[in-house]
Amino acid sequence: MKAAVCTRGQFHVDERPALVPGPGQVLLDVLRCGICGSDLHARVHCDDVADLSAEAGYSGFMRSDQSVVLGHEFCGTVAEYGPDCRKRWKVGTPVVALPIVRQSKGVELTGLSEAAPGGYAEQVLVQESLTMDVPNGLSAEHAALTEPMAVAWHAVRKGQVGRGGTAIVIGCGPIGLAVISMLKASGAGTIVASDFSPSRRRLATECGADVVVDPAAESPWTAYPQGREIRNASELLDVAVGAMDKLRYLPKVPWWHLMRIAETVGATPSGPVIFECVGMPGVIENIISGAPLRSRVVVAGVCMQADTFRPAMAINKEIDLRFAFGYDPREFRETLHMLADGKVNPAPLITGTVGLDGVSNAFDALGDPEVHAKILIDPQSSAVTP
Repeated sequence: MKAAVCTRGQFHVDERPALVPGPGQVLLDVLRCGICGSDLHARVHCDDVADLSAEAGYSGFMRSDQSVVLGHEFCGTVAEYGPDCRKRWKVGTPVVALPIVRQSKGVELTGLSEAAPGGYAEQVLVQESLTMDVPNGLSAEHAALTEPMAVAWHAVRKGQVGRGGTAIVIGCGPIGLAVISMLKASGAGTIVASDFSPSRRRLATECGADVVVDPAAESPWTAYPQGREIRNASELLDVAVGAMDKLRYLPKVPWWHLMRIAETVGATPSGPVIFECVGMPGVIENIISGAPLRSRVVVAGVCMQADTFRPAMAINKEIDLRFAFGYDPREFRETLHMLADGKVNPAPLITGTVGLDGVSNAFDALGDPEVHAKILIDPQSSAVTP
């Protein structure tokens, strides 16, 4: 089979041995595969990521001196079953799958391990138990975005914005745009999107952002209708004293019970939920410094360098800092059906398609935020420029 192979950061199309499905595995003919930000990182920083992954307990991450077929955002059709499969779907059925396979030496990350070739190829192996058929005639282009949209859905769920709540998305690259789309589907009240790129701000609007901000000209922290936000410690102290002045005037009502009720129903001062989708040093510190008190911050951007922020500032402002990575099988399925049911429209994210011979050009093109967001690979296409 043909595949786009990455060795020492360079791509070349190669004829590789046919894949043979092992126990519990399914062989797919790839229809579309997305280029992920993780792929961009892996191409340049794979040795650093491999060291980090090994420290976390996974030693199979790709190395720069290996020849690896990237691609973990894919949709394909069932071609062949391996031993011990239940053969749930007919050959030719469109499916998607979580990019994890069990190989002879253990579980591997599809498209990010030399032992588990990914979707930048004519075929890919998946685990039958992690495979799901594509419902409602969802197109291959949109079905291939199940994986990155599931990453966004996991981050949104971790943020617990709530219906009618305010969310601020810092960075409108592919992950930020996906987060905006999933926030819209979840019923968030006001979605603020911030990015320096005019093109990405336009895409943010198409994905459902209510307020779009150029941070060079306007602060995302004040660009939306203010609710219960507290801007500084003096204001918080004033609110606290004012509340107690009123509560202590109420006769025969235990004020501490009223405070507990107010906390239970969400009537106490709180900030917005902020999604960090940039992944560059200094962004977390900027958010902590600028965000209203008692904001919740969900870090979804992958920063590959060491970073610093001031814990004392986060403590004084009671910033709730969370980190989001990946998704679980239920979130993956929920995302697939949200796409298939029309609750989420991923079309604005897709800005180009190439064949296997165009993968290197696509990676170069993704370096310009004014031109592209998400480029798909069609293994049967002859296109070399997105």
